[in-house]
Amino acid sequence: MPADLSPIDKAKFVAAKRAVEFVEDGMKLGLGTGSTAAWMVRCLAERIKEEGLRVVGVPTSTRTAELARQLGVPVTSLDDAKWLDLTIDGADEFDANLALIKGGGAALLQEKIVATASDQMIVITDAAKEVAQLGAFPLPVEIIPFGWQTTKALIEEMLVGVDVLDRDVTLRMNGDKPLLTDEANYIVDLHLKRIGNPRQLSLVLNQIPGVVENGLFIDICDIVIIGYGDGRVQVRDINAGTQTDDRIHFAPTDNIFADLGD
Repeated sequence: MPADLSPIDKAKFVAAKRAVEFVEDGMKLGLGTGSTAAWMVRCLAERIKEEGLRVVGVPTSTRTAELARQLGVPVTSLDDAKWLDLTIDGADEFDANLALIKGGGAALLQEKIVATASDQMIVITDAAKEVAQLGAFPLPVEIIPFGWQTTKALIEEMLVGVDVLDRDVTLRMNGDKPLLTDEANYIVDLHLKRIGNPRQLSLVLNQIPGVVENGLFIDICDIVIIGYGDGRVQVRDINAGTQTDDRIHFAPTDNIFADLGD
């Protein structure tokens, strides 16, 4: 591995490399979005090139689709694939029950649709993303642009009655304009600091008119793979109740490090 990679990038790389070991020939895969998922796409492309692995991916964002095509990973739509064998994605936070906060990359809607259309979801991450209780990372909520200020006000009113530590709600911006998702929606970020009951919050958020989806992923993730900067990886399987430790060995000339553009 190149010496100039930061410890966090090394951790993301080894988690991604371990995750693609779960991929089998002929699988239909959900391809996540974000910096960690980008490492996964590179690792997958390396297996395709070196082993002749035959897979097809369903990207969860336009930028993941572009990266996959650039690296030679075949892609299709979820409508064509219909159902997936496995989704591999990152997370902004996860807890001991493998509940997640996702959406820091503004792709939470497609990510949740793809993950729930899969037999299994693997999350690849680094140790810094593990928390005792969700909420330190702002919770993204995708909303439609029409009447967005009313939707925001309804969310703020709802938060008064749930178990959270703070209730600041902000519209995510892209420069001086609201950020647009791939579906041309807005995102509001809920700065809650602590979420006492993620399942309840997810349910009540999605009942508010104007809310499309929220970034709480509950009972969706099956396995989390945690990477470390020294090459160690830890695999936690929530269904099997197992935890295994491993180490990723690699050559400094791995093709995956060529032309990094992430």
